[in-house]
Amino acid sequence: MNYRKFGKTGFNISEVSLGTWQLGGKWGLPFSQQDAEATLAEAYGQGVNFFDTADGYQNGASERAVGQFIKTHPDVHFTTKIGRKEEPLTADHFTPASIDRYVEESLKNMGLDTLDMVLLHCPPTQVLYQPETFFELDRLQQQGKIRNYGVSVEKVEEGIKTLDYNVAGIEIIFNMFRLRPAKLFFELAQQHDVGILARVPLASGLLSGKYTADTKFAPEDHRTNNRDGQHFDKGETFSGVDYLTGVKAANELKQRLGTDQLAATALRYILMYDAVSAVIPGASNPTQIERNTAAADLAPLTADQMAVVQDVYDQYIKNPVDYLW
Repeated sequence: MNYRKFGKTGFNISEVSLGTWQLGGKWGLPFSQQDAEATLAEAYGQGVNFFDTADGYQNGASERAVGQFIKTHPDVHFTTKIGRKEEPLTADHFTPASIDRYVEESLKNMGLDTLDMVLLHCPPTQVLYQPETFFELDRLQQQGKIRNYGVSVEKVEEGIKTLDYNVAGIEIIFNMFRLRPAKLFFELAQQHDVGILARVPLASGLLSGKYTADTKFAPEDHRTNNRDGQHFDKGETFSGVDYLTGVKAANELKQRLGTDQLAATALRYILMYDAVSAVIPGASNPTQIERNTAAADLAPLTADQMAVVQDVYDQYIKNPVDYLW
């Protein structure tokens, strides 16, 4: 495992880390504490020292599991995201009073005295024009309740606007099907010493190369019920790519890149960008950890391979994805 500096936090974090949206069970299934503990332990054993969670994941069970692990592994760092556990998502979730309440609830839920990093969880764009929200985060930082803060964003423009504040990290969707962040945003983030976490790195599994036109997902899975943004931004489901188009593009990537292990290659692609502090693929059980961490051991992509990714993106994905996010 290799480690990278996480912006101005001073943390050195594993370049392949762990997103915990699926921790303890697949989307929509009951939470398994045993699976969660085993998954965190396996990740740590593979060199992962950074976990990304949120107050709303598994109704707080993900946060509790990560907090318990941190108590016995103080060398592990984490983010928790706030503001999205109550629906519908509105700007009211990000007022100073709401921020205070969510931070207190996360501290209690995780059983910790301070939070390594708090990310606003995909706030509506208007929140980024409410400086009082960020001033409240500054105050909580000064009080020692949080060490750092940032934002998880949907759109490149939101990431750029976020740089106006004292953020230490920004989480953004970046993968072979979502290339636009690398055009300008990465450079600006580096200029501000802001770390980047690449979320949805496998486009909800499309970039595993395992799905077909006939693949079915559970009714409660967002890959079934959020394709048109019924519950949250549709860009978080398959990175906003039309499903059948994504299957076709993934198959072409496998063929032209000459790999049957597209998932690892897709993660390694993200790590080609120095601006990325870590990629945060998810895992619902320990067996999926090695699949993810293996990406850190792959050879860098060649210039020709990088060009293939761009070509497939331009041919299948750019219109409309590049213009929407």
